[in-house]
Amino acid sequence: MRALAAAAATAVVAAPTPARLLLVSARRAAPRFGHCRASPFARLPRSACYASTTMGDETSTSASGSAQEPAAPGAGSVKQQISNLVALSLRATVPEVDVEPIVEVCTGKFGDYQCNNAMGLWSKGKGSGTSFKNPNAIGQAIAKNLPACDVIESASVAGPGFVNIVLSKSWVAKRIQDMLVNGIKTWAPILPVKRVVLDFSSPNIAKEMHVGHLRSTIIGDTLARMFEFSNVEVLRRNHVGDWGTQQFGMLIEFLFEKFPNWEELGSQAIGDLQVFYKASKQRFDEDAEFKDRAQQAVVRLQGGEEKYRAAWKKICEISRNEFDQVYKLLDVQLEEKGESFYNPYIPQVLEKLSSQGLIEESEGARVIFIQGHQIPLIVVKRDGGFNYASTDLAALWYRLNVEKAEWIIYVTDVGQQQHFDMFFKAARMAGWLPDPKEKKFPKTSHVGFGLVLGADGKRFRTRSTEVVRLGDLLDEAKSRSKSELLQRLTENGKIVDWTDEELEQTSKAVGYGAVKYADLKNNRLTNYTFSFDQMLSDKGNTAVYLQYAHARICSIIRKSNMDVEELKVSGNISLAHPDERVLGLYLIRYAEIVEEACTNLLPSVLCEYLYNLSEMFTRFYTNCQVVGSPEEPSRLLLCEATAVVMRQCFQLLGITPVYKL
Repeated sequence: MRALAAAAATAVVAAPTPARLLLVSARRAAPRFGHCRASPFARLPRSACYASTTMGDETSTSASGSAQEPAAPGAGSVKQQISNLVALSLRATVPEVDVEPIVEVCTGKFGDYQCNNAMGLWSKGKGSGTSFKNPNAIGQAIAKNLPACDVIESASVAGPGFVNIVLSKSWVAKRIQDMLVNGIKTWAPILPVKRVVLDFSSPNIAKEMHVGHLRSTIIGDTLARMFEFSNVEVLRRNHVGDWGTQQFGMLIEFLFEKFPNWEELGSQAIGDLQVFYKASKQRFDEDAEFKDRAQQAVVRLQGGEEKYRAAWKKICEISRNEFDQVYKLLDVQLEEKGESFYNPYIPQVLEKLSSQGLIEESEGARVIFIQGHQIPLIVVKRDGGFNYASTDLAALWYRLNVEKAEWIIYVTDVGQQQHFDMFFKAARMAGWLPDPKEKKFPKTSHVGFGLVLGADGKRFRTRSTEVVRLGDLLDEAKSRSKSELLQRLTENGKIVDWTDEELEQTSKAVGYGAVKYADLKNNRLTNYTFSFDQMLSDKGNTAVYLQYAHARICSIIRKSNMDVEELKVSGNISLAHPDERVLGLYLIRYAEIVEEACTNLLPSVLCEYLYNLSEMFTRFYTNCQVVGSPEEPSRLLLCEATAVVMRQCFQLLGITPVYKL
């Protein structure tokens, strides 16, 4: 299990394979209007302008991809398209200089986007006979050379060459209407990869999933959903701990002792696996003779004796059934490739490393010495056995060479930072991963996350100091959600309008969604305090508040008695009112938000966007009458577009939207 990997026992290697570089530099392929290269984005703040950045925690390579593959006009995010137009202008302005466009998002009064290339170009050109007198002159030239198109309404220059770009209201409106007609997938960003392996959840066989598995499971699932929305093939991998030698020797021997006819009894022999595990562990700790037999059982299991393999398979089967129940509640899809799957590949991978002179003998063990770390990376233990590092070596080899992954992402707690730092450095030492400074694929990243804490500031546990079972936690969330929903509906007299099935499904959607959102809205690197009261509140930045906001929009559309599907084809969106334009502009930035969240592996970016969108809609609805106004058809389409984008955000976060509350 990844949560238990020793920090000193991790390394990764892979056989050399050429990265499948999927992008073509904007300098090599002339971009077309409405399309441009992919670029990493910084989170949209509530301040004026910001520079695009690439974030990542300390254990990630954080390499952005190579330049973007050509796409059809209008594809990709708005920022990608503006960058494309700026690239054309830069070629005309400074044809002798090879430069990438620097485009930022602006939320101030000067523009919607900003090009900040002028200062850098001036610094490069000073003393080289440039015809430009100052950075402002370069900015003026960039603004002048922007291609005439329907995207840009105006461009102005401020200060030392900052080019402020204002988007055309009619183009923004058309982009929204096109999305309503053709679907939200037309707003999928263009990412620089085509195949990603996401390694997440990864519980231990024979142990129940608990609250400690919550973050890896839902963070990994959300990342997978965002990449999938972006047309990336995602291999969702559940690297379960199904080859822990001691635990299986202990469980198998206890099974044989208690139930000699266990094959006839099947799953009934083991019963509650958690109770069975605790009983066998107690016996293992207290009885030396039993401990010896358990250790011999490990040898026989590894030797392939059929009786022991059959018992091992039965224990794994029972565990998987329990895991699947939790995954079903969370609506999480995973393909299991556990430790045992990679076991046959370990010898050949270690042999490759040995032939390169990377593995050395040290105090009876075989290790790799990693620069910058005082302890070596143990790849073979003193007793000749393999460990987590051995398995991870084989897994990365397989993922690079068999699955042909370009980006391998591991979602575990921040406590494994050293583990993955050594792991990735070993792979680079072997030459199977490029230096992160080269910004090439394939690459690896560690998505670290903090702890789930209780009200006492310590790890979240039950009153009896037991870890909280994940299934129990989700049941409690649904129960509380249903109780509050029943109370609210009874008080306002609307309980008669709800069926039992509606109550059940809505309680699940709200309860499970509240648990997910309370986790995902936080920066994953930080700890957070688990509180049912806070996450189920209908005020503030919570899933419940957002569900109400979405349900209210749906109610507005229903009360209009207009056919919105017909309006999508026959109506037109107008952004004459300032709040209409603000809402419309924020809607069309959805693609770059998803791209930023994928680039930086931060689901919280999407949560912030979703909450801000709901706030912007509230401002729009407060200041712009919808039903009964002359602008009703146009404003209903804005309502529908907001609901569509909110639902897509919910989908990427693994939350089921509700249409009435």
